[in-house]
Amino acid sequence: MRPSGREIDELRAVSLERGVVKYAEGSCFVKFGDTHVLVTASLEERLPPWLKGQGRGWVTAEYGMLPRATGTRTRREAASGKQGGRTVEIQRLIGRSLRSVIDLQALGERQITIDCDVIQADGGTRTASITGAWVALADCLSWMKSRDMFKGGEPKVLRDHLAAVSCGVFKGTAVLDLDYAEDSEADTDGNFVMTGKGNIVEIQATAEKDPFSEEQLLALLALARKGVGKLVELQKIAVA
Repeated sequence: MRPSGREIDELRAVSLERGVVKYAEGSCFVKFGDTHVLVTASLEERLPPWLKGQGRGWVTAEYGMLPRATGTRTRREAASGKQGGRTVEIQRLIGRSLRSVIDLQALGERQITIDCDVIQADGGTRTASITGAWVALADCLSWMKSRDMFKGGEPKVLRDHLAAVSCGVFKGTAVLDLDYAEDSEADTDGNFVMTGKGNIVEIQATAEKDPFSEEQLLALLALARKGVGKLVELQKIAVA
């Protein structure tokens, strides 16, 4: 029995609310159970210096947790003068995941910056961020399309859906979408980023205790496919 009482292949309650920030070109408030993340997409008419003149755009991401997103206050990284390694790793994951499903040439010489601010954390903040980031990005691209900002008519800038979910081995059983109670005690913890077509963008899987088998990895992958499929359906509803 899982601490939450969920079935092994059952997601937490998920909601994707778009258009929640007045000034951002795209936004989404995403909830995976008690993990809540506010995601915004900001369009900027500038590029990193190394990309200028190449005729293509860029999508990047920043990630952070508010001080009381967890049970005890976490000091703001700005107060310490630098980002932690976990923060840098997660925001790079978000950025490269989104770039896998967007046509950067069609975007033109512009940058879209995705900001993921974790308001409340109960496990799976990176997977919730990626899933909500896709909605915010789609919202931003729709904003651009409505203003005829794409050259050559209406190119398909966003090539596919993108979502992410955690899976792990908890008390010897492969389970979907770990909350903190499971994540903190898991034998194996994994994050799966996949497209709407079922292609794999990235897998992060680590044995926290005993090494896991190939059979267990395949079981986790099967759960991830099911979970991402459900998340993509929710994305379709959100942007309809």
